[in-house]
Order: sequence, then C-alpha cells, then structure tokens
Amino acid sequence: MNNFSQRVGANYTISETEFVVWAPQRKKVDLQLSSPQPAFHAMQQDAAGYWRVNLPVKPGTRYQFRLDEKDTHPDPASRSQPDGVHRPSEVIDTSFNWTDDNWKGIPLSNKIIYELHTGAFSPTHDFQGIIDRLNYFVQLGINTIELMPLAQFPGDRNWGYDGVYPFAVQYSYGGAAGLMRLVDAAHASGIAVIVDVVYNHFGPEGNYMEQYGPYFTNKYNTPWGKAINYDDAWSDGVRNYFLQNAAMWLEEYHVDALRLDAVHAIKDFSAIHFMQQLRELTSEIERRTGCHKELIAELDLNDPRFITPISKGGYGLDGQWIDEFHHALRTLLTKETTAYYEDFGHITHLERAFRNTYVYNGIYSPHRKRTFGGSADNNPYNQFVVFAQNHDQVGNRAIGDRLTDNLNFEQLKLAAATVLLSPYVPLLFMGEEYGERNPFPFFGSFTDSELVDAIRKGRAEEFKGFHGNTEIPDPMSPKTFDSALLSWTYEQEPGATLWRYYRQLIQLRQTRPALQGRSRDTMIVHPATETVLPFERKILNDHLFVWLHFGSEPVTLQNITGRHLGKVFDSADEQWGGPGSLSAAAVAPGQSMLLAPHSVIVFENN
Repeated sequence: MNNFSQRVGANYTISETEFVVWAPQRKKVDLQLSSPQPAFHAMQQDAAGYWRVNLPVKPGTRYQFRLDEKDTHPDPASRSQPDGVHRPSEVIDTSFNWTDDNWKGIPLSNKIIYELHTGAFSPTHDFQGIIDRLNYFVQLGINTIELMPLAQFPGDRNWGYDGVYPFAVQYSYGGAAGLMRLVDAAHASGIAVIVDVVYNHFGPEGNYMEQYGPYFTNKYNTPWGKAINYDDAWSDGVRNYFLQNAAMWLEEYHVDALRLDAVHAIKDFSAIHFMQQLRELTSEIERRTGCHKELIAELDLNDPRFITPISKGGYGLDGQWIDEFHHALRTLLTKETTAYYEDFGHITHLERAFRNTYVYNGIYSPHRKRTFGGSADNNPYNQFVVFAQNHDQVGNRAIGDRLTDNLNFEQLKLAAATVLLSPYVPLLFMGEEYGERNPFPFFGSFTDSELVDAIRKGRAEEFKGFHGNTEIPDPMSPKTFDSALLSWTYEQEPGATLWRYYRQLIQLRQTRPALQGRSRDTMIVHPATETVLPFERKILNDHLFVWLHFGSEPVTLQNITGRHLGKVFDSADEQWGGPGSLSAAAVAPGQSMLLAPHSVIVFENN
C-alpha cells in the first residue's frame, strides 16, 4: 500500500471494525472502547506510523485513543461525534441504499450554483430541511447546491469553517445518514451537490491534531496560526489524511464537487503540489465511478496555474471562485471604496472583469502597493465562478447586511443580470433570489469561555466605528444565529417579482445558445462609457447584444451594430416591477435607444 492510500478512522464491515490512526511519533497507542464496558486494546504500528487493530465492534460503539498510556482523545478521523468535539467518537455504518446509479453529474460550464448554510436555510436547521425544498430549486432553475462546510464543529451553530473533525458530518445537521439521503434525493431531482471543505486550517476548539502527530509546521504562518504540514517532515501522513477525506466526500457520499476553501493558505513547495495530487485522485475516482467530479478553489491569487491542466504545467483544478468580479460589481453599485475595495469602483474595472477575468492581471494594485496577478486569457470562462453575494461578502461585513439593504430594487435586478448574463459560472447566495432582508452575520457556539471572550472582543475591535452606533451582533448569541435564518418571503411582493425575474434570467441562460458559449471567442466586450458596459454573446447563428447601465439617469445610445435588433429582455419592464421600458421593441441600424436608470437590456440580431 502506498503512502497515500491508507484508510484512517473506524471502518466498519459486517464482521468487524478496523481502527486506524496515524501517530508516527508515539511509542504506544491503545484503543479505548467506552461501551458496553470500558476496555483498552493494544494497537500495532507499521513503518509509516499508522496504528491499527481489528475488533468485532458494532455501530454505536463509542471509542477514543490513548496515547503513550497518558492522554485519551477522540479519533482525528472520526466519522461521528454525537456528544460533541470533546467526547468519544462513534463507530457508524456508512452503507446506504443508493438510487442514483444513472446519475453522471453536471459539468461546471452548465452549473447554476446556489450556496447555502444548512443550519440557517430551513426552520429544521438540517439536511431534511434542504430535501423539503428541492422542488423549490427545480422551479427556480437551480441545478447545483453548494453546502457550506459540514465537518463537526463545537456546538450546533457555526459557519462551518471552525470544524475540527473533517470526516465527521455535523451531527446536528443529520450526520452521515442525513447527508446521504440529501445527496441521493438531490440527484433524483437533477441537482448536483458541492461540499465546501477546509484543508488550510482546523478550528480552535476540539482540535487535538497535534497530540497525534506533526499535522502542523513552523515553516509558515497563516491567518489561523501555524500552517498545516503539506511539505515538511512527516507530511506524507498529513497529505494522506486529506486525500482520504476528499475521497470520502466524492466517492462514499456521492458528492459531485468540492469547493476548496482558501487554497492560497495551503503552503506547499513540494515538487508535486497537494492540489495536483488531489486532482489526480479525483480523476481516478471519476474513472472508477463513471461520474463527473470537480474541484473548485477559492483562491485569493490571480494565478491561473491552479486551474491550468496538469499536462500544461498546472495543478489541474476545474474552477476558481473569482472575487474580483464581485468587487468590481459591488463597488460600482454601492460606491464603497474602503479596504480592498479601493482597487475598484469604476466601470472600467467591471469591463476588465468581463474581458480579462482577472481585473489585476499583471498591473499595479493600489491596495497591495505592488504589481499583481497573471493572465487568464488561455482559460475558458467556465473555469470561473462569479457572484454578486456569497457567505464571505455578506457575512464578513460588520452586521452581515445583504445587498438588499444597500441597493434599490432596480439595482438588485441589475446585479443579478450582470452575473447571470455573464459567460462565467453563476453562484447565488441563499435568499438573494427574492431579496432576503435578514442578515447573515458571523455566528458560532463555542464552549471554551476564554475563546468566546476573545472572539467577541476581536469582532468588536475589527469593526469599531463601522455602521455608526449600530451594535455589532454578538457572534456567540443564539439571537445572532436566529437573525440569519431565511424568512422565505418569496411569495410576497416585491420578493415574488424578483424571484420570477431570477427564474426568467436563468431560463434565458439555459435556453439561448449564445448564453451558453464559454470559450473566449464567444464574447466581445466593448469599451465602457461613463455608465454603460456593452458586450455581445454569440455562438453559431445566435447573437445577443447586452447593455448594462449603471447610471441613475436615463441614457441615450445609438445602435452602432449595423444590424436590425429585436428586444429580448428589459429589466425596466413593468412585469419585473420596473418603471417601464424606455426602449422600442425593434431598433434599426443607427437608430437611438433609451435605457432606463440601473437597467439591463438584451437585443437579438433580427
């Protein structure tokens, strides 16, 4: 068995359970069974530092590992933590009667992604609450849901990025069985599932990783402290740990894709980068299962190496979240230019986001005070996920306020059209499709009192002076979590109209060939005027002309395309709650047309 194919954790079969834990520097490791009677069982170590023992143990059994006959801790690869992050792990049966044999997946280029937080999405705060809304997604046109991290965290309220047991599905959400039911039901509804995973740090409470082995290195620092050890001594065991975790989601849970959190914080100078190794594993799983699998990176580096094929010297990831599209769009609409937003704010930045993808592609960044970024010219549009809102861009604000609180109705519609009419892969953040007004602030339920105090003080200091005298929500208060729950007012106005508007744009995107082009030659971006960004989408005989108008006053434009144009879509139409269209249904070459404030208009070649 090679260094990167060693299963870890408690692996149950009908006859026995194999317990495996990596602790290469320990002299002795014992398995402690908590039920039915407390008992210790000696484990045997192999040359790579893995300790194992096989016992006729059934699901439901609680267990821990005793290290050098001293400290006893839960399994770092635990599949279930029913009593919390500090209590024993549980043996579970992960077999499931799957019904998705005919499911082959959805390519990234065709995905319409909906990001959601399992706890805040429904009144039941669990996977069943999502299952109950699958038909809602189908009606809206959503074909992919992206779940914020599911790894077990302290308590039952957390964004998920403080998980400390990457193999254990959050128990309060429904655990392993609940997730399997969700994935199976989603596939039956024609919906793919993405799971957000965190391979760049562990949460601060319940993190016993260092007790087991060199999971961290002092070579690098990250925003969360010492970096995870991907390239220092003993790193084979660490890499295997995360490779096995990815395999669990993609193969055992039938998940379609992983969204990899902040890969720029994964420090790895190995000859074969961990991202490449992860891509190779994913390709192997694709071949074995016959189902399309993808890796999508959150990457705060304008570096196409991560999404360039391995054969061309890249790491081979399928796609990348592109924050700069959001920044260019948001600053244009809200006029915010503080912090990293100072690099944006002009319509030419959005023009660059459409034309070049990376706004900063080897040019000087005033915020960073250095030249930043590379070129994405060789990467098709379908490798980039764009959005007007997501959990970060809402929740990392002082009070978690959404665009609904900062924009008028016409601006909200313009933001939606900018995303959905782009050639990129669109992502919606839960509730935006009907203008959800409840905030999405940062929240958690840590039990360590010193950590709780530090988090409260840190948040208060970070946002001191923001929003005037508005009180920053206490991240540990249940009321803060309750405030983030979706209101589900999509059947009430104006949410009902906005919901229909989103559905119409999604249908337009899915049915017009011109809006399905993903190669660089299927879009022409024209120079922006002071408030208008024009571009063309074309494929085969389908040719669409789009004008995005960000001004607060009507603007007159001339049809300089040399073509007779027929109107396809106008966000100012009364059916979309607008003031009424100012443009004629047909426009001849050279004829003027009038665009309403904060509107988008789409014409086709007649």
